[in-house]
Amino acid sequence: MRIGIVSGEFPPMTGGVGAYSQILARRMQRAGHEIQIFTDLRARSDDLSLSGKTDSWHAATLGAIRRWSRRQRLDIVNLQFQTAAFGMSPWVHLLPQALHPLPLVTTFHDLRAPWLFPKAGRIRKAAISWLARYSAAAICTNQEDFDRLRGNASNCEFVPIGSNILACRPANFSAAVWRRNAGVQDEEILLAWFGLVNHSKGLESLLRSLARLRDSGLPLRLVFVGGGAGDSDPGNITFGEKLDAMVLQLRLEHALLRTGFLGDADVAAWLWASDLAVLPFVDGASFRRGSLMAAIHHRCAIVTTQPAVDVPQFVHGDNMWLVPAGDEPALQKALGMLAESPEIRDTLRGGAARLAATFDWDVIAGATLDILKSVLGEKS
Repeated sequence: MRIGIVSGEFPPMTGGVGAYSQILARRMQRAGHEIQIFTDLRARSDDLSLSGKTDSWHAATLGAIRRWSRRQRLDIVNLQFQTAAFGMSPWVHLLPQALHPLPLVTTFHDLRAPWLFPKAGRIRKAAISWLARYSAAAICTNQEDFDRLRGNASNCEFVPIGSNILACRPANFSAAVWRRNAGVQDEEILLAWFGLVNHSKGLESLLRSLARLRDSGLPLRLVFVGGGAGDSDPGNITFGEKLDAMVLQLRLEHALLRTGFLGDADVAAWLWASDLAVLPFVDGASFRRGSLMAAIHHRCAIVTTQPAVDVPQFVHGDNMWLVPAGDEPALQKALGMLAESPEIRDTLRGGAARLAATFDWDVIAGATLDILKSVLGEKS
């Protein structure tokens, strides 16, 4: 197939949708398909064809995408949809009509209202329903969005994301040496938080819990792995500044390590070296969370929050430790208990390793390709 991918972000821009699009495109290309990508002007790639670019996502961009699809003689287009990645532009919702009769399959990454523009209300919901209804097929990357959209889309499938961090563990890797080189003492318990900073990650609760546990005498350190604001939501920069002030207020300057942006190998090393990966999402653990998928992929002992909907794959005490979302005392209690329970941490690592096997990128790409083929079969 000649497949077009439209994504509002793409590496080296920071953002989970861009990283997902890059990995998916590579796996599809490896499977023998021709991939063409339309994305942001800032995108770069040595091995993928970024044959269409734009510096904004306005009404005229729809015509640019239509002309691009015809130049590339595409069979089908896969839109990677997340509102913030397209600069909050409403025009992308009309892409099915702009491309008609060329079929468009939309992958919905995150249907939560963005913090930058949370009050769009009925208009935003109607626009998303429109996009789902007029796409030839809808792919949802998490259970919450699948439950919401399957009534609006005639052809709706659930295909979870994989980890965006794919580094393999070197045979000679030593967590103790890595920690020592970073200034972490042997007796300290290292907590790792990974991802892009925003309001939904529960960072304020994590910092307050860390401060209280350290005051009680537990030798805890916290590393922010990555931790930048990302390129899609400018509001995250302001929130990051608020966190900086909070660190000073809680006197955590010497307890906190910040890595800044890292390559995959170094991100993976920090996850392998940590005692606990702590991801206290405000709205609960979900397949939409690339940081959670990375922690699973790297066999971390994970502390996170209970999902907002039933996710049978997430098993408390087996492959992650779940606490109620927004329950700061419960988070603090769990961190204190697990810091002193290496056996339970080992159990969680083993469970994460078993769970990781179900999120292979070749399986994800294969499922996506099957949906695209099915759409083309229906069109022929």
